[in-house]
Amino acid sequence: MDTRELAQRIRIEALKMTSRGGGSHIGAVFSVADIMAVLYGDVLRLRPEDPNWDGRDRFILSKGHAGAAVYVALAETGFFPKDWLEGYYLDGGHLSGHVSHKGVPGVELSTGSLGHGLSVAAGRAYAGKLAQKPFRVFCVLSDGECDEGSNWEAILFAAHHCLDNLAAIVDFNKIQSLAPVEDTLRLEPFADKWRAFGWSVVEVDGHDHEALKQVLANIPKTFSRPTVFLAHTTKGKGVSFMENTVLWHYRVAKGEEFEAAMKELEQA
Repeated sequence: MDTRELAQRIRIEALKMTSRGGGSHIGAVFSVADIMAVLYGDVLRLRPEDPNWDGRDRFILSKGHAGAAVYVALAETGFFPKDWLEGYYLDGGHLSGHVSHKGVPGVELSTGSLGHGLSVAAGRAYAGKLAQKPFRVFCVLSDGECDEGSNWEAILFAAHHCLDNLAAIVDFNKIQSLAPVEDTLRLEPFADKWRAFGWSVVEVDGHDHEALKQVLANIPKTFSRPTVFLAHTTKGKGVSFMENTVLWHYRVAKGEEFEAAMKELEQA
């Protein structure tokens, strides 16, 4: 699958979905779109025709507010009909605003309350180790979410149990809900903290598909250690007036703003 084309589909469809349903977080969807496209288009071992296949890789979107990206990726790779996307965030639709596994093939875990995803991912990776299963577990977190203490408990747990079948990916766009991450609760020295907790650390351009494919396919990076990928991204990537702005964490594109954003995406 052409992952760049998939990323563009994720951005275009998510813009339509959030505008139609009145859902927010389009900036967060755009920042993670390339990561999602590479995971679903190239890296994850999945069977859309058998979503519960025991050998599948497990994927958890801890930053569940960017769930529109997962829904588009699943629809585009055959997990459910594409027309489900039209009911996103609408009464009677299949797809909730924050990602939900209820009745949605391919979604492992309902998320949205930040700080929970990595704990569940670590538990599933541990279960895989105990059962001697070959699957891998991937978890995408937001950078602002790393303010949550529960993540650091999971980080300790994963290193202690040598969960080299676990990969965390931080969508490191430097902006959280109402302000830059640096102004809200400083994370730096971020990479050093993960290393101190016993993880292998890889820093990567979160919009470079070839770089993402190379590093995400290569886990474990270090035998007996979990891996974290600090994916440097741009909030609102792909639409000039949305990039690197706090505004588009919650704002919904309507009218002229929607048309302008769609024009940029379609001409990219």
